[in-house]
Amino acid sequence: MSEQQEQQATETPRFHCAVLTLFPEFFSSPLSVSILGKALEGGDIVVEARDIRAWATGKHRVTDDTPYGGGAGMVMKPGPVVRAMEAVDAERAERGLGPAYRVMLTPAGEPFSQRIAEELAEREALTLVCGRYEGVDERAIARMDRELSLGDFVLTGGEPAALTVLDAVIRLLPGVLGNEASAEDESFASGLLEYPQYTRPAEFRGVGVPDVLLSGHHAHIAQWRRGQGLLRTSTRRPDLMARLELSDEDRRLLEEARRQMQDHNGVSGDVPQEEDTL
Repeated sequence: MSEQQEQQATETPRFHCAVLTLFPEFFSSPLSVSILGKALEGGDIVVEARDIRAWATGKHRVTDDTPYGGGAGMVMKPGPVVRAMEAVDAERAERGLGPAYRVMLTPAGEPFSQRIAEELAEREALTLVCGRYEGVDERAIARMDRELSLGDFVLTGGEPAALTVLDAVIRLLPGVLGNEASAEDESFASGLLEYPQYTRPAEFRGVGVPDVLLSGHHAHIAQWRRGQGLLRTSTRRPDLMARLELSDEDRRLLEEARRQMQDHNGVSGDVPQEEDTL
């Protein structure tokens, strides 16, 4: 953090996140640019990347060791991780604040989702723990409040996952986005994938913008967008579609979107792809 941010952080921020990692420098650039960078400038939203090695013992501050029972790779020791989490809560206790909500980023966690991002955005303080190597000693994981995964794949560490969680959560905090409606209209916020978006020019390489978007009729535009969101979700994410309870109006809009696609009078979002996407 800058000197100004450190001074502002001495006051109680409305949102605080401590990221416990072996590579705090991983977060420097992403947290200084774009929406996240602007959100952190004011000081009432604070993210600190803390080096777990600071809570390791011994001359070399070792944070990993071989697994009991044998096997490949190394396992992060419980002591440094637990002491780092306890230090975060101790600092908060000194200021009369409750403990932070502890989240472990791990492939074994529950899948991260927009719903979970909204839940985390309601909390005043988070501690995100980034695993490395073959994982973290189970005795440290037992002290977590939640385990989260980005999906069914393996990363070199929990740092990219922590950044993803931070981005998804911070952008939901009041005042972070310039237009509060943006977060409400996006994919998953309503349980649907977002409708197709268009901007100038009105025609690009023979592909035009759907007429309804040029009509200025807000009710018709809203209906078109709802129908396109339903169509895109049913086509690309039937698992999400299966969870929805569609109204009679939703079914009508979905059928209309399908008809438009078949008649080429509307666009499903699957527009012809060009090599040059400028």
